[in-house]
Amino acid sequence: MFRLTPLNILLLSVCLGLAGCGGSDSSQPTTNSPTPVSAPSPDTGDSGNGNNDAGTGDNNSDDNNNETPDDNAPETDPTFATAISTSRFLQQATFGTRPQDLDALTGKSASNWFKAQLKVPPSLIMPVVSEFTPPPTAEDDFNTLYIESTSVAFWRHAIAGEDQLRQRMAFALSELLVVSNAGGEELTDIPEAVASYQDILIQHAFGNYRELLEAVTYSPAMGFYLTYMGNLKGDEVTGRMPDENYARELLQLFTIGVVALNPDGTEQKDNNGATKELYTNQDITGLARVFTGLDMDYDTSDAKEINEFALPMAVYPENHSEKSKTFLGTTIAAGTGPKASVTQALDHIFAHPNVPPFVSKQLIQRLVTSNPSPAYVARVSGAFSNGQATLPDGSTVGDGRRGDLAATLAAILFDPEARAEATERGGKIREPIVRFTQWARAFSVKNITPEYQEMLWDTRDASMLGQHPYRSPSVFNFFRPGYTAPGSLSAASGMVAPELQITNASTITGYANFMTYYITGLQQEVDVEDLQASYDEENIPLNAENAVESFLASYDAEQALAGEPDALIDRLDLLLCAGQLSATSKQEIKQILQTVPQNDEAEPLRLVHLAVLLVMTSPDYLVQK
Repeated sequence: MFRLTPLNILLLSVCLGLAGCGGSDSSQPTTNSPTPVSAPSPDTGDSGNGNNDAGTGDNNSDDNNNETPDDNAPETDPTFATAISTSRFLQQATFGTRPQDLDALTGKSASNWFKAQLKVPPSLIMPVVSEFTPPPTAEDDFNTLYIESTSVAFWRHAIAGEDQLRQRMAFALSELLVVSNAGGEELTDIPEAVASYQDILIQHAFGNYRELLEAVTYSPAMGFYLTYMGNLKGDEVTGRMPDENYARELLQLFTIGVVALNPDGTEQKDNNGATKELYTNQDITGLARVFTGLDMDYDTSDAKEINEFALPMAVYPENHSEKSKTFLGTTIAAGTGPKASVTQALDHIFAHPNVPPFVSKQLIQRLVTSNPSPAYVARVSGAFSNGQATLPDGSTVGDGRRGDLAATLAAILFDPEARAEATERGGKIREPIVRFTQWARAFSVKNITPEYQEMLWDTRDASMLGQHPYRSPSVFNFFRPGYTAPGSLSAASGMVAPELQITNASTITGYANFMTYYITGLQQEVDVEDLQASYDEENIPLNAENAVESFLASYDAEQALAGEPDALIDRLDLLLCAGQLSATSKQEIKQILQTVPQNDEAEPLRLVHLAVLLVMTSPDYLVQK
């Protein structure tokens, strides 16, 4: 195993101090960029794995999209003009650039790619959970792999799924609408719970945010996580009050935040320069009455022999508060039933002017830049409000309804600020999860079988990635959108750097060691006999011999360049950094590579391993621009 060199440890530590992550400033882009993007939302598709080739082709767009370019549409779409610009876009829109995608897409239409991605059937989580669910006849129906099957499904789809745009958007939404199976309770022990929630986000990733909020509200996973499942109406005799947890987080984290915003995401100020708070505890108390009377749909579960966590919650009118419900300047009349109360409440919240900038800015942060300019936020917020965006080829996406997520996503990715060369304030820290998926995609790793990789079943520990999908420590995600790193230059510049909240001395070295393990192929050196004994002991129905070929990277193209360090570094720069490695970083990496002897047939591969590790632990890589 390679050890970190003093130089590379220094490069890693620079990220903590400089943290040049964040969005572009408010100045206008100076490079030639596509027209900013601002009609029916594409069908989310049926259940399935979505393993077809629509993700890289120049397919025609969805029938619901307007295919007639407007008169002012640009003659060319520069998004995929070069391999570097293609790689950069794909690093924002997918879980990583693949060499074959660069070959297939460079010089083609990014608009067509986007519309083709809207049509790719979704790769869902529940079928994978079913794959590892013990049969009813099993003597012992518990095994660790079944418990971790949601993680297996995530890694499979994030790395190998053809519905890359959908999977990337669903993951971004999961960091806004947080549910976590980290608690060691039902959400941990019953994988169907979080699987059904993940599928909600996947199925609604290109849909409407209002409809997504409703599906989330009725989700048993959310009901359990935010403790309103089985929420009873108040009782004046006993002093019982409805649980307020979901009401609070629905407003604070999922829709409007806590202070009034302008359409560009900046905070509104009163005449004294103070922010305007949006609600009080009385609003939360009134809204909490709405979410009473929701509980598991036991009748349907029993009748269809389906796990109750896989079904939307049912309403139980006898447990619902019949009192009036006053919040955010509206009142739901006394005696209104549970379904009508939920509908009216969500409609009123969704109509709040904070929703477009609040949601839009956080999605920009997850995909493109931590510090988007107010103008960027305003443009995306406008697409969210109008439900429509214009692609570089002049066609439109979105059904014209407020909250269309396909339009919002198009506005984020094709905005001039996203496509222009990043400024010093531009970009974001790459999330550890995305760094790993990018490695697997960049080097066309074969046999994406996370079931054989126990390290991937839980990567939260600081000695690993310090992050795991759908397993944050709280409803506030692994990091807050407004986090600033104390003592950093980014903080001194008034910039936020959310991902630095999980970046420290432990996670930096943990990430480097984790990636070393996979980059150098140590996953293939497993002791098959010991692993099989472990599987048998834990009732895991796998053949350990298959683990030897799991996550196999050959680096054939890279080994062919082992004798040409400049060419090798340029290739890694294209695949991993979209051409953003600095001349200084390239020179330092080259100097290290030149110390590797080339005396036997194994040395070219070792040199490639070292080169990949050096690039993926450099600040130029860790900061996605």
